[in-house]
Amino acid sequence: MEFTVLEVALALGVVTLGASVQATLGFGMALIAAPLLLLIEPDFIPGPLMAASLCLTGLVAHRDRAHIDIAGMKSATLGRVLGTLVAMTFLSVASAKLFDFVFGVLVVLGVLLTVFHPALRPTRFTTGLAGVVSGLMGTISSIGGPPMALVYHDAGAARLRGTLAGFFLFGTVISVGGLAVVGRYGWYEIQLSLLLCPGMVAGFFVGLSLRRWVSDTAIRPMVLGLSLLAAAVVLFRALG
Repeated sequence: MEFTVLEVALALGVVTLGASVQATLGFGMALIAAPLLLLIEPDFIPGPLMAASLCLTGLVAHRDRAHIDIAGMKSATLGRVLGTLVAMTFLSVASAKLFDFVFGVLVVLGVLLTVFHPALRPTRFTTGLAGVVSGLMGTISSIGGPPMALVYHDAGAARLRGTLAGFFLFGTVISVGGLAVVGRYGWYEIQLSLLLCPGMVAGFFVGLSLRRWVSDTAIRPMVLGLSLLAAAVVLFRALG
């Protein structure tokens, strides 16, 4: 594992930015960090970023533990298993170019789900279905938040943050385990995960300040715009 000081600084900066947004909104870390990290160093995606995010989701889940929807989290986690199995099949056969293309498409899909959200309530069916889609998207691209945020976007900020953090704790372990099975997460990826962890922790504490000084409505357009720009670059590279 050899990175320049600039590459490490950029990677940590991107992760800190994404983690601070997720600590504030409840999701958005991977929407920001994943496409940018893919441009810095493709090996960061998907496993290392997902595994490193456990530092962040653990802190957020503990902070907002009183607001977690346990029933919804359970059904979503079961759905995550199915989505992960489908993603494992794809990752075991995908070429680097195909991966970049599907990754870029999933980033755009994540943004569209965030912007154009239908009126859904967190029932056993909707949370289970969101878990399946989240498992598929998250295991391939690290971006598993938008499907769950779609279901909980009207449930209140604290409930959304707490439930998504609890779901991500279990769901990430499932997805990283799936990546290990298909040979996409090993000792090298563990080292990359550890490299990103300080950015996750720093972003959590930056997010505490953002919650007091910056509104959700001010952050969201910036998150989506940056995500779309990075996705466009990845798609251009895949199609070039």
